[in-house]
Amino acid sequence: MSDQPGPPTGPGTLWLVGTPIGNLGDLTPRAIEVLRDADLVCCEDTRRTGKLLQHAGVRANRLAVANDHTEYHRIADVLDVLGSGGDVAVVTDAGMPGVSDPGERLVRAAVDAGYTVSAVPGPDAVTTALVISGLPTERFVFEGFLPRSGRDRTGRLRALADEVRTVVLYEAPHRIERTMADLADVCGADRRVAVCRELTKLYEEVRRGTLGDIDLGEPRGEYVIVLDGVVADDTPPDDDAIRAALREEIAAGATKRDAIATVATRLGLPKKQVYALAISE
Repeated sequence: MSDQPGPPTGPGTLWLVGTPIGNLGDLTPRAIEVLRDADLVCCEDTRRTGKLLQHAGVRANRLAVANDHTEYHRIADVLDVLGSGGDVAVVTDAGMPGVSDPGERLVRAAVDAGYTVSAVPGPDAVTTALVISGLPTERFVFEGFLPRSGRDRTGRLRALADEVRTVVLYEAPHRIERTMADLADVCGADRRVAVCRELTKLYEEVRRGTLGDIDLGEPRGEYVIVLDGVVADDTPPDDDAIRAALREEIAAGATKRDAIATVATRLGLPKKQVYALAISE
């Protein structure tokens, strides 16, 4: 009897494979095994992933691009491989797929089609920066990249000013100084922050301080910002504070209805209470 495996007899699995965020030594043996065995490896950049596979001694059966622009169009191909019994591995240039990187749409399509989705855990910049930041880790929120401009950016920044959990953000080098200045404006100069770059690489750097005094030096590399949450104030806001919050939301372009909902959520108040003050304005 032959020891060689026969053809696939059931549907395949979609694997999300974590890859190093800097140090190539962080690629796990299990990740190497899944990448070696996959019938299709979807990646952001075939050249970058090709170098990683070469370092790991893996010859991929097939590489295909699934980046921000092509992920949706790759769905049919992925489902075809899974349906024929083959496994598909999804990787990004660094970290876990689907976290501010492509992968989410492929997962949704595979789940909706009834295929198994699993993951090979690996490095990610979010938790790496969080645990070395020196800031509270018990509760945190990941915000990814802030909107670049307009009302969306303004609204997100205001929400961060009132966030009691530790906040983790990503930022590009050419926008880091502006983002830090905007955070200082809305959160106050005394809010604690840790700014990480080149994580797990030779020149890894973490700078800690407050938004008002931290010195980033020359912007280089991708950044992870870890921002301390606001100290919760248990004192209920008075009517004047609620009215001021409503005026601030409306001045920023919100409708009265949206302003009521936002202020009620932000201040932890019943909507009826905020509504009564809004209609009395």
